Amino acid sequence: MVIRRKPFAALLIAASLAVGVPAAYAKDAPAPPAQAQKAFDNKIIKKIKADNMYNHIAHLAAEPRVAGTEAEWEAVEYIEEKFNSYGYETEIQPFKFENYYAPKVSVTAGGETLSSNSFTYTPNGVVTADLVYAGLGTVSDVEGMDLSGKIALIQRGEISFTEKVLNAAKAGASAVIIFNNAPGVINGTLGEANDDYVPAVALSQDDGEKLKTVLSEGQTISATVSVTDGRIVEETSHNVIAVKKPTQKKKATDQIIVVGAHHDSVDGAPGANDDASGVAASLELARVIANMPTDTEIRFVTFGAEELGLIGSYEYVDSLSQNERDRIVGMWQMDMVGSRDAGELVMFTVDGEKNTVTDLSAAAGVRTGTPLTYGQEGRSDHVPFYEAGIPSALFIHNPVEPWYHTPEDSLDKISKEKLQETAEIVGAAVYHVARPDTPALERARVAPKPVDYEKIVGGIQ
Repeated sequence: MVIRRKPFAALLIAASLAVGVPAAYAKDAPAPPAQAQKAFDNKIIKKIKADNMYNHIAHLAAEPRVAGTEAEWEAVEYIEEKFNSYGYETEIQPFKFENYYAPKVSVTAGGETLSSNSFTYTPNGVVTADLVYAGLGTVSDVEGMDLSGKIALIQRGEISFTEKVLNAAKAGASAVIIFNNAPGVINGTLGEANDDYVPAVALSQDDGEKLKTVLSEGQTISATVSVTDGRIVEETSHNVIAVKKPTQKKKATDQIIVVGAHHDSVDGAPGANDDASGVAASLELARVIANMPTDTEIRFVTFGAEELGLIGSYEYVDSLSQNERDRIVGMWQMDMVGSRDAGELVMFTVDGEKNTVTDLSAAAGVRTGTPLTYGQEGRSDHVPFYEAGIPSALFIHNPVEPWYHTPEDSLDKISKEKLQETAEIVGAAVYHVARPDTPALERARVAPKPVDYEKIVGGIQ
C-alpha cells in the first residue's frame, strides 16, 4: 500500500539532534531563523542536478551488473573514475565470495514430467527409484522407516528444508522431493553446502498432494530426480571507497559520515532503480560536496555483492578499526530511490527505532518539503553498520515498484523528481553534520530544529 504523509509538528526546542546534548544548551539556544537554515541547505540542494544522476543510471543500467562479472567490474571502474574526477581519494576494496550457480532440475513421476525448482546448495545427482511418503520429514516421521535407495516425498512445514533433507538422508534416502503446503512455488535454500545432503527438489502443492494420494492408496510410483550443473565458484567483487578529508583542519571534529549504495544487480535485471539510482545519488552528492568547506570526514562507499547477502558491506565494516567505528556518527544507505512506480520515501532502521540519521533526515525532509516517516527493516547495506553499533538507516521508496528484480527495472522507469527529492534530503542532512560551524552533533550556531515524525507499520512492501 502507499504510505500517506501525515502532518508533522515542529518541536518547541531548538537543539542538536544527537544524543548527549546538554539539556541547558537545548533549552537556552535560540531558534535559528528559517532563512539561515535554508541558506545552509541551499549550499547543497541548489547544486544538485537530477540530469547528472539520470545520466549515471543510463550508463550503469546498460546491462545487469551481477557480482563477480565483468559488467560489475566495469561499473566499479566507472564509479571510481567519477569519484576521482571530483578530487576524492579513492580505493577499490576487493573481496572473495562463494557464488552458487543454480542447477538444471527435472522430476518425472509415474511417467509424467512435473514442474520443479531446485534448492540452493543441493548437490548434483540423477536418481531413479521408488517414491516413499515421509510426512513432514521430522525425526519422528522418518524414525523406523527404511528409505534406503528410495526417493523421499516430504511436505513443507514445521522444520527447515535443511533438516528435512538431512533427516531423510540419514534414513537412507537417495534423493528428496519437498512439496509446498500452500499454492505457489518454493524458492528455498539449504543454507550452505554440506556433504551429507542428497539431491533435493521442490514441487507444487497440487503435484505433491496428487503423489501423496496415489501412494496412500498402496500404489507404487517410480520417479526420477535429476539435478545437474549446479556449482559453487569462488569469485571476486569490489567495494569502491571515496574519502573527503576535512577542509577545516584546525576545527576538524574527528567524526566520520558514511553515504552508501550498492552497485551490483541481480541476474537478468539492468538494475536501473536497484541500485543504480542509489549509486547515482551518491555520485551526485559527492560532486556537490567535493569543494564545500567541511570539518568532518565524509566517505562515499558503493558496495558489491549486496544482492548475494550484503557481502560487500559486511566486508567493509569488518575492515574498519574500532577507532573508525567509534568515529562514524551516521550511515545513510540509499537503495532503490528513483522509480516512478514506487511509493513514498521512507527511512528504515534495523531495530525500528529512531536514531541520529533519521532525526537529521526527518528535519531535512521538513525543510526541503518532503516530510518523512520511518519503519523497521533490514535487507540492505545499513545492516552491518547497525550491528557494529553505528547509527544507520535505509532510504527507499515504499512500496517498491512492480519491476523489482525483473528485466523491466530499466531507465525508462526512472523519475528525476524522486532522485532529486532523495538527494536533497540526504545532502541537507549530511551537510548539517559536516559543515564547518559544527560539531553539529554537539552544538551549532545555526542548528535546524528537531521535528516530530511518525512510524509506519510493517516493513518494505
